[in-house]
Amino acid sequence: MTEKPLTEQKPISLREPGKEELSLAEKMLTQQEAIVKLLQDNDPDTVRMVKEQLAQGGETLVPGLQDLARMDDERVSLHAREILTEIAVSGTDEDLLLLCHFFPDEGNFENAYWMISRALGATPDLAPYERKIDQWGRRFHITLSGAVSDREKVLALADFMAGELCFRGNTDNYYCERNSLLPTAIDMRMGIPITLTLLYIMVARRAGMDVEGINLPGHFIARHGDVLFDPFHKGRILTRSDCGEILARQNLKLRPSYFLAARPRQIILRILANFLYVYDLHNETGKHDRVRTWMKALTRDDS
Repeated sequence: MTEKPLTEQKPISLREPGKEELSLAEKMLTQQEAIVKLLQDNDPDTVRMVKEQLAQGGETLVPGLQDLARMDDERVSLHAREILTEIAVSGTDEDLLLLCHFFPDEGNFENAYWMISRALGATPDLAPYERKIDQWGRRFHITLSGAVSDREKVLALADFMAGELCFRGNTDNYYCERNSLLPTAIDMRMGIPITLTLLYIMVARRAGMDVEGINLPGHFIARHGDVLFDPFHKGRILTRSDCGEILARQNLKLRPSYFLAARPRQIILRILANFLYVYDLHNETGKHDRVRTWMKALTRDDS
């Protein structure tokens, strides 16, 4: 493998003047054209080594890598996005483990779910997706103003999420990681019951509508007031008899405890349990082990 000369280019600013000497990875990024050529190299080992060096640079290199990710060259852009994801994941894993260790029963499930999605590599930049949820909440708030009864509000929410935004359950490829990651579920407008229910909850709460998650065995559903509904099936309103049929398919009978509002820690455990099943099914041992570690930390008081 021949060494490629580094041509002199305008540096990408990484540190303030007068700071300590740049690391190897930082020196590499100061010469953008050379990095581009290396990432375009046809030798996989060359590309891998360059990506490893840049990933080791950590958060310091993020601005320069973001510049590369915005390039028109799709190959370079993809490599840069993969490096950004690796940097994001390495830091998020530690933060998530701490969060799971100290997560209270009434903690913020939304923040934890975004962190899980980032740790599992959905995307390093979640801000656009969080802004989208905020925007949907504002739009739904306008729609909700005409609804009076709990049933009318549920129907309005279902019409907005399933009708206007086209969210629905993914029945064709149910056991897929993408159904459980918030960003990909938002992009696809599809997911599994708990993912869709939590998206309904997130949008509804931003409009001032209190929606609870119900930890029904085998099929996570939602409730507003006394109205039960199923986001996986486009917000269909459910009766107790409908829920009994869902339970009967698992040889279970109706019990009052099945209709208690799910607490945030229970929600996060169920999210992680879904990931664990998918990774076990597809033999993704690395992610499987990470999820088990988070679940163990989250259930510290239950052991």
